[in-house]
Amino acid sequence: MSVAIKFEDISKQYRLGEVGTGTLSHDLHRAWASLRGKPDPFAKVGAINDRTQAASGERKESITKSFISRFSPFATASSADPSPPDAGDSYVWALRNINFEVQQGEILGIIGRNGAGKSTLLKLLSRVTAPTTGSIKAKGRIASLLEVGTGFHPELTGRENIYLNGAILGMRRREITNYLDEIVEFSGCAKYIDTPVKRYSSGMTVRLGFAVAAHLDCETLVVDEVLAVGDAEFQKKCIGKMKEVSRGLGKTVLFVSHNLQSISTLTNQSIVIEQGEINYIGDTASAISHYLKSYPTTRGSFATIGTNHPASIVAVDVVTSEPESVHTFGKPLLVKFRICCRSPVPNASLSFQVLDDNLRPVVHLWVFDSEKPFCREPGEYEVVCRIQSPRLYMGQYSLVAHFGEGPTGEKYQTIEGICAFDIEMFGESRDFAWAKGACVYIETCRWELTHERVYE
Repeated sequence: MSVAIKFEDISKQYRLGEVGTGTLSHDLHRAWASLRGKPDPFAKVGAINDRTQAASGERKESITKSFISRFSPFATASSADPSPPDAGDSYVWALRNINFEVQQGEILGIIGRNGAGKSTLLKLLSRVTAPTTGSIKAKGRIASLLEVGTGFHPELTGRENIYLNGAILGMRRREITNYLDEIVEFSGCAKYIDTPVKRYSSGMTVRLGFAVAAHLDCETLVVDEVLAVGDAEFQKKCIGKMKEVSRGLGKTVLFVSHNLQSISTLTNQSIVIEQGEINYIGDTASAISHYLKSYPTTRGSFATIGTNHPASIVAVDVVTSEPESVHTFGKPLLVKFRICCRSPVPNASLSFQVLDDNLRPVVHLWVFDSEKPFCREPGEYEVVCRIQSPRLYMGQYSLVAHFGEGPTGEKYQTIEGICAFDIEMFGESRDFAWAKGACVYIETCRWELTHERVYE
């Protein structure tokens, strides 16, 4: 199997703030004003103050030296080097020293937090922008779907945009025509195909964009978190199509998503990017596990200062059967909530979800004021959910707690990533392959209420 994509020492640096005015004459005017210590003539309204003008005088000398060192014919090679400094407030490295290979026909998952550099990496591969250092080697044409409506002209119809996108990807009109019926059918937009795209919903736009990228003749398909816009049926359809083009047609797919279930279903290999650097590369299961270790989850009890709402959760605790937040399968599990009520709350509601190690909700339990009256008068309440026999696979779990009003749907508070605990059986915590897959069910539980303190 040959290498389809190769990143070699790739780094990408961006300059912070406003770089240019948009025209060369205005840029020169701005530079001349800076050299004379004058305010920026193109600054936004309200951006100039006394400190700005004072600072401009202090910067005058350094700006002049920088200007002379860069453009003077007597400047040395080192001083004339236009490369930006490695560190400083004016520049930021979006990617640093990225090295990896993707085999032809492979589906590679890319995992990371917001701002980690995932989209920048795909933009470099798609040639939307160029790397600061390093080189990228890729075989054949690359079809990119980086965001909703990328490459679509809002005034053109869906049909016209299909031909436009195909032309951008280097396809001949005859080739596009051969796939046209398949593209329209897959997108589900046949009824609106001759309607301007500006009248499409975001879901329709993304369906059409994915259909074009997936059907046109290319060697690499790049998909960046666009499936989150589509409904569940379309997401399943897209995942099936990506598997088909990879295994059947030998296309290479790079797939970025925050949906770890989709990453796990679709890919065998994944990389984890953190703060612009590759933190892990390997099989998808290990990559997801590595990524989730950095997810902020507290073990044991959780306490907060509350909110500005009439009532709020101030503490949460999971009482396990064993020390150090370890629970034996089948034994009763208690989840305790302490609520501070400063003024009466009509129709209060309290709920929590149990998340597995892939952050998927597997249990959702709730209680309403109509079932167990609480927060009807000021004071502190302890609300306990006693789960008689939790049917959970062995592994690590955490909670997400919600508090608000039931009928109105107003949510006062949501607390995520709290009270992590482990489920064990026979003194072991093992990861069974057959125990994978999300399921949501309601445990047999009993809610208990104690009104411990009354506020006057």
